[in-house]
Amino acid sequence: MKKTLGYIRLTFYAVYTAAIIIAFAGYYILKNDISIDPQSEIGVTLQSILILLIIGSIPLTLATFNRMTKKWALIKDREQKILKYRKASIIRIIIIGLGLLLGILFYYIMQSQSMLFSAGIAAIAMFFCKPSESKIIIDLNLDEQIY
Repeated sequence: MKKTLGYIRLTFYAVYTAAIIIAFAGYYILKNDISIDPQSEIGVTLQSILILLIIGSIPLTLATFNRMTKKWALIKDREQKILKYRKASIIRIIIIGLGLLLGILFYYIMQSQSMLFSAGIAAIAMFFCKPSESKIIIDLNLDEQIY
């Protein structure tokens, strides 16, 4: 269980580390005047794609993960449960983290406040993915079993 928790935490904090790196890179993007007009066709398209990605991926990912954990809780083999949970947790963090990272990047490229709000929504959603041992135990009903 500790190994699984370590992998999930590594992924979780890697997304936030990447967000900090992109924010630092954004400073250089601004300094070198690399930008896309948010009112241009490509700017509107990029903003729309990111907003749709965030609005679609967050509820879909969180709901699917919740539904799947209920199925995995019924599996008898503890190791198989934990392995499935680990893989799905990492995928969930990557999908939601992608919205966060793109939101930060697009904010610096377009200087559009809606991109900053989109990144903020994804950052808040990431907190629902924060791994903890107690959460894994509750999600997979491991506390009912004696190991």
